[in-house]
Amino acid sequence: MTKKILFATNNQGKVRELKKAFDKAGLDVDILTNSDLDNPPHVVESGRTFEDNAKLKAHALANFSNLPTIADDSGLMVDKLNGQPGVRSARFAGEAHNDQHNNAKLLAELGGVPEDERGAKFNTTIVASMPHQFDKDLVVTGECPGRILSSLRGKDGFGYDPLFYIPEKGKTFAQMTTDEKNQISHRGKAVKKLIAELPAWFAQFN
Repeated sequence: MTKKILFATNNQGKVRELKKAFDKAGLDVDILTNSDLDNPPHVVESGRTFEDNAKLKAHALANFSNLPTIADDSGLMVDKLNGQPGVRSARFAGEAHNDQHNNAKLLAELGGVPEDERGAKFNTTIVASMPHQFDKDLVVTGECPGRILSSLRGKDGFGYDPLFYIPEKGKTFAQMTTDEKNQISHRGKAVKKLIAELPAWFAQFN
């Protein structure tokens, strides 16, 4: 029987990546999102870590929907900015979650910084929660190192993807197909761990 799982997000780019990875792994899971719910709660991401924020979203939406729920929090940590924007990556340039403004602010903050000092890494932490059973949360993480370009490159992806360059691939995330990105990205690595651990995690609730 197909299991229903809620992915607590409105970000359709993340949803596409997750669905593609689940399909490829042959997981018999039907992924719903916040847009499938009637008036879901807005969760303030007030945590100090990626895991804190992912848990805030997973717990609130699991209880609201009464469905097993996964939530992620991802962020960009730039060496020259002491790990910023970090948990504030989506709100770097303000609360409105505007990719264009965030990228512009990042470029401004790194103005004049030479190429070899623009190292950065992306982190994703994913939490899977069962309603009212949060002591059994599944937590997985993934990281991807790269560097920040001085101008946007590529049309796909979302967030900081057009600035995040992977030297060994010679491409930004925004220049990659979803499959290419899933193979090496922070979220791709976290999702692989999630896929590997999800069946056993589900089994404990049967």
